[in-house]
Amino acid sequence: MKEIYTSCKVRGQNGLKVDLLCQRNNADHNTDEITTRQLIVRRGQPFLITVEMSFAFHTFSNRGHISTAGSKAVWSCRLDDRSDLQRGIVTLSVTPAVDAPVGRYALSVETESGRAAKESLVVLFNPWCRDDMVFLPDEKERREYVMNEQGIVYKGTAHYIISDVWEFGQFEEEMVDICLRLLDVNPKYQKDPDDDVAARCNPIYVSRVISAMINSNDDRGVLTGRWDDNYQGGTCPTRWNSSVTILQQWYNNSCMAVKFGQCWVFAAVMCTVMRFFGIPCRVVTNFDSAHDENNSLTIDEYFDEYGLKSTEGSERIWNFHVWVEGWMKRPDLNRGSKYDGWQVLDPTPQERSEGVFCCGPAPVAAIHEGATDLKYDIPFVFSEVNADKVKWRHLSDTSSLNITVTPYKVGLKTLVADFDCSAFRDVKGSCTIYVRP
Repeated sequence: MKEIYTSCKVRGQNGLKVDLLCQRNNADHNTDEITTRQLIVRRGQPFLITVEMSFAFHTFSNRGHISTAGSKAVWSCRLDDRSDLQRGIVTLSVTPAVDAPVGRYALSVETESGRAAKESLVVLFNPWCRDDMVFLPDEKERREYVMNEQGIVYKGTAHYIISDVWEFGQFEEEMVDICLRLLDVNPKYQKDPDDDVAARCNPIYVSRVISAMINSNDDRGVLTGRWDDNYQGGTCPTRWNSSVTILQQWYNNSCMAVKFGQCWVFAAVMCTVMRFFGIPCRVVTNFDSAHDENNSLTIDEYFDEYGLKSTEGSERIWNFHVWVEGWMKRPDLNRGSKYDGWQVLDPTPQERSEGVFCCGPAPVAAIHEGATDLKYDIPFVFSEVNADKVKWRHLSDTSSLNITVTPYKVGLKTLVADFDCSAFRDVKGSCTIYVRP
């Protein structure tokens, strides 16, 4: 928990009362759907607090700062015109730094003579703030990708598409404690809390942590995956229709993994957590989705000299696979704003990224260009939507012969469950389509 101090220079002390004006502030910050019983604000946007004394102020000064290891984010605090110093009422306008780490803060209001009142607040990313890394300029898209608590998840095949309604529920009140807990049990926080908390200013870092923490392969993550049709001791993935139920079960059972999930469940739960923190997010389904295990950008199938298919080494093409896209800037790529915007993130545990089962953020624009030299995990995602299918025959002298190459087999159709967007062509000419549910 980070701390913010606001000091008031006054003549004496006969009482101190602080009003965080939760209902007004939360409405202004688009968080009142979560709760009006605790202060939840978005960075880079001012909020008001009122300090009441039982005497008039003769002088007043204020300052604001954060005391958190490794963070250089500076908050501002100023006297608001609605103050009435003669009645002992001070209204302060406090603005969280636009690069403040997200999370829970302790707020301490102190008089010069030592009287103090302590409160707490939660700070989230701000897609309404132009200077925030997650700023999304279109209000219609903000309502869809941040505020919408329900959505559609596509499954099935490219020729027989099934749509299921999903309850994201990112604004349920318990999501505050659940999502903050998810960050605090991640291995990076356990190893070095100061570095982890300081890094939470960056949606790139936070989204990678969330991607890793939705699956339980390396940590105390939310979901255990299973694909063998044996769901004894858990719930069949097809029976889930709400992220809230899953996240509540994880939180209430001391962060023990919930059994069981498959790709659409992992993706939908991640969408909930991303939207809660204020990172615009949408669920994406890719049909005929490839799983490239070695970054070859091909899906390799092996046959013996008699034409029998080998189960060893052969890679897979799933009838569908589901991930999410999060919206953020990518200054870490040093390409200006070229790769800002939608980024692929995949919490389903498939391959390790920097030693951990997570994936992304991989810029969609870079995937379209085939810029596979950039981070994170672009070759893997590129193959999912655009790999060639290659068949190999093992010869008796232990060499291999390339017998066929099938282009355009994978990524036949990619769907996002929201309003109409324009179709576009990827680097190999196959059509990726965004459609209305």
